[in-house]
Amino acid sequence: MKDERIIVITGASGGLAEELIKRLPQKDQLILLGRSKEKLEELYVRREKKVCYQIDITNDKAVHSIVDKIYEEYGGVDILINNAGFGEFKDFNQYTDDMIRSMFDVNTLATIQFSRLIGQRMAKDQAGHIINIASIAGLIATSKSTIYSATKFAVIGFSNALRLELADRHVYVTTVNPGPIATKFFNQADPSGEYLKSVEEFTMQPGDVARRILRILGKNKRELNMPFTLKAAYKAYVLFPKLSDFLARKVFNYK
Repeated sequence: MKDERIIVITGASGGLAEELIKRLPQKDQLILLGRSKEKLEELYVRREKKVCYQIDITNDKAVHSIVDKIYEEYGGVDILINNAGFGEFKDFNQYTDDMIRSMFDVNTLATIQFSRLIGQRMAKDQAGHIINIASIAGLIATSKSTIYSATKFAVIGFSNALRLELADRHVYVTTVNPGPIATKFFNQADPSGEYLKSVEEFTMQPGDVARRILRILGKNKRELNMPFTLKAAYKAYVLFPKLSDFLARKVFNYK
């Protein structure tokens, strides 16, 4: 991969994105996408090689348009990081139709669209790396996360299939599946703060997650699961699903 990379990041105003951008080499050209161009410009005012775009990623036409614009202006993309997403933890019958649709639009369909549109161009260039930020919730479902888990399971399933299709074209696809991260994500997902407090021992700092992601950029890494305790829990979940369901329901139900 080139020394001076063109990197597209969605959800660029999020806490994890901030930590990634802070640590990316200054020579990288960053294309930062978010709901507010003003906020992006303010957050990254000291970053020289960056361009900020305001976009509604749930609008298919807007996504097509921005991808076309990026390729017209920069000629290619080396790395795509699909970071945009949000969650709400509720009993399954408390979600409204709009909540469900909105979470799928942002967490799943936008990730699919960017991956698909940029992935097909990476395939033509015979190079590139797509990183989809999913969640350990997309590997291990827990109560009160029916919709959030479903959106992330879908992202992982899509990414696993896309990886196979792009493998012979030298394009890598990686899913990043972290446990709880101490960011503003939980302001909406867990307004009471009770869940975050209960999983404190598993909670990671965004800077630590960012450092691990940066180490795999441009590498053929299938998935990145963290922290170690939840990575081990996922392996147990696969080997002993009935026992894991019991423990998740009766012992480790923190929500």
